[in-house]
Amino acid sequence: MSKIDSPEMQMVKAKRQKAAKEKWRGRLEKWSWQFVLAEAFLLPLFPPAATAALLIAFVLTVLRLRNDADFKLRQLTFDVPAALFVLLSALSILVSPDKGFSFYNWYNLVGVYVLTYLVVGQNLRSSRQVRELLIVTAIAAVFVVLYGFYQFIFGIDIRAMKWVDGDAFPELRKRVFSTWENPNILAGYLDIIICLAFGLFVKADTRKKKLVLGIMMAAGAACLAMTYARGACLVIALIFAVYGMFKDWRVLLACAAVAAGLLLVDPVLYERLSSVFTKIDTSSEMRLAFWESTIAMIQDHPFLGIGWGAYWMVYPEYDFYLQGADIRIVHAHNWYLNYAAEIGIPGMLAFVWLFFGSLVLALRQRFLPPLLALPAPTPFDYNEEAAADVELKKVADSVQTEEKKPEALLWQDFCHWEDWQLLGGAALGLGLALISVALNGFTDDLLFNIPSSMLLWLIFAFIAALAELNPSLVTDEPETEVNSAATVLREESASSKTSEKEPGLNMVDVIEKAPEKQSEKKPAAEDVAETEAVTAKKEDAEAAIENLPSAADKNEEDSEEKSATEVIEEEKEAADNEKPDNHIESNH
Repeated sequence: MSKIDSPEMQMVKAKRQKAAKEKWRGRLEKWSWQFVLAEAFLLPLFPPAATAALLIAFVLTVLRLRNDADFKLRQLTFDVPAALFVLLSALSILVSPDKGFSFYNWYNLVGVYVLTYLVVGQNLRSSRQVRELLIVTAIAAVFVVLYGFYQFIFGIDIRAMKWVDGDAFPELRKRVFSTWENPNILAGYLDIIICLAFGLFVKADTRKKKLVLGIMMAAGAACLAMTYARGACLVIALIFAVYGMFKDWRVLLACAAVAAGLLLVDPVLYERLSSVFTKIDTSSEMRLAFWESTIAMIQDHPFLGIGWGAYWMVYPEYDFYLQGADIRIVHAHNWYLNYAAEIGIPGMLAFVWLFFGSLVLALRQRFLPPLLALPAPTPFDYNEEAAADVELKKVADSVQTEEKKPEALLWQDFCHWEDWQLLGGAALGLGLALISVALNGFTDDLLFNIPSSMLLWLIFAFIAALAELNPSLVTDEPETEVNSAATVLREESASSKTSEKEPGLNMVDVIEKAPEKQSEKKPAAEDVAETEAVTAKKEDAEAAIENLPSAADKNEEDSEEKSATEVIEEEKEAADNEKPDNHIESNH
């Protein structure tokens, strides 16, 4: 005979099962995000371990989707071009000279790109996670830069690696590459890191934050100079120069000072940079020859290309420069031409849509400070039009003293960011980072490197997730006077320092400012009627305020009412005392 549980026991078991499910949901959420962070940290340091962390994060994300009803797949902004790129690159395998090799290369490379985009884009859903992702990225970058300094100080002979034309640059014997396999790839990575640090630098609200980020950018620029990568050095200088001209001239001066200092310290760097505009270096001449051959490939195979990863197999047929030399050319040193040649012009355009769409999306982000909480107006508030209230407010303000807060330590101040500042800085930095990749792509195909491409797809997902965190882009509420007032308050609070207390705002002033902002967006015919309505509301509000008694008048009326009541009570008690015990009440 089976034992039947009582209703109370069944309720207990149901609660236990529910608690166990909630516990596992929390674990899956925590573990999946931790392995995403592990991928971001290990990507520049040890790529095989980063790939392993990616696979584990993917499995945990799938388990979370199956067990957490609140966690669902969300559509990101540029999922469509990403899917088109995957599809068209797969179709290019059909025309490859070696379909087996192209398929093997495709599912290994495109697979990790898509998984990176998926796990980062689906798991990154809070400002806390943005902070953690930026922290692990910064720590990894510190290790990369320090190892680059180590290589430069203690020496590394690169003559056997064929990264320098010895005849053109006989004095150049060192080009650091740190944990990356090539100085040019390291330089592209450093451009991304410097742009990220600069974006946060622009949004930083204290000198300590700016100091730390400035040191990081200077160290990154010094390591970048040690790579002697001409294209990457000129790209980062161009980004800062353009930003300085259009946004802040101080950035332009700082960029000029750093560049002048590096060129004075290392004259070889100047010779290396100036060779970009000449043909004395064989690498510049070879790039032009590669581009000529690649354009010929595109003309012959415009739609599906020559096949994914098949550039090195087809190049000998279009070799106009090396003429049968025993050298394998694996890419075109230009990622626009390389993608167009391998997967066709439609596939290249799909990737360009994903790339530049993400770039524009990042630069369009505007994260506003939180709205200040204003107390509801009451009749007992200070009336600025009453002379007595004005004097009372002056006295109250004179006796108030602000408590001095203890000064925060450097690391404590650097780790404390307001959400809107952190998200805004990250968006700006990621947008500038994509600009650096776009410019570097004209002279080198950094995306041929697997970790570099994984980092790029991580940036795509990062930008899309930031857009989901921006309430100004995900809500479509019509703008009203209240929303306009909220915008005014946010602008007022953003203009002041975070360490200082915000002065009290007058609600009447806010209501006056809000229609002014709204009127800019409305036709001129509506402006007159709206202005008259606002003026009438303002006059009614002022009349109501004037009719309200001040705090002193109300106290005086209360005291007079109390005195009259006491007199009546005293007279009544005296009349009662004069009546005899057997007094019968009568009408007078």
